[in-house]
Amino acid sequence: MDLSQFRREYLRDGLSREDLNPDPVEQFTIWFEQARSTNIADPTAMILATVGENGMPSQRTVLLKYYDQEGFVFFTNFESRKSREIAQNSKVSLLMVWLELERQIMINGIASKISTADSAKYFMSRPKDSQVAAWVSSQSNVISSRKMLMQKFGEMKRKFSEGRVPLPSFWGGYRVEPVEIEFWQGRENRLHDRFMYSRTETEGWDIGRLAP
Repeated sequence: MDLSQFRREYLRDGLSREDLNPDPVEQFTIWFEQARSTNIADPTAMILATVGENGMPSQRTVLLKYYDQEGFVFFTNFESRKSREIAQNSKVSLLMVWLELERQIMINGIASKISTADSAKYFMSRPKDSQVAAWVSSQSNVISSRKMLMQKFGEMKRKFSEGRVPLPSFWGGYRVEPVEIEFWQGRENRLHDRFMYSRTETEGWDIGRLAP
């Protein structure tokens, strides 16, 4: 199928060096608040790219749950494919795409597990059915059927019907500490605005404009 005629111009906005906050986390906050205020569906969704031991990359969508100057945090099953690949190679890439604003943010960095206490704090804030589901899914592994999955979910709901659902030992959060953050703003004629923040040896940030 030829899709070459599917195209549109990006005319919404521009981005200049003078627009940028010297701190990329502060600049991220500015863009994130703008995305949230425009009622974009799932503004916290981001693509996480990891690399397996065979050198093959893999991607999936995760949700950003909080961030600060130390990094960007998401949660997952520690026995999943993404976790196995992070254990082998902690260098990862995150990509947030807000097409309604014609914007992307790419975050390259090092992933590491957060503390069990911090994982438990977030886990207890989840809806109870989501807590139960964390116990049910052997993430990334082959299963026989959805029926089997739902049967296991029912069993776990009954098991945890009273009292709190404990944090599974195989579930928790990762923090991606950024070494590079790129802000991309779509522009007319594909001459997009791109700025890359690169961490310096003094823990500051250099900012450079990239060719589109």
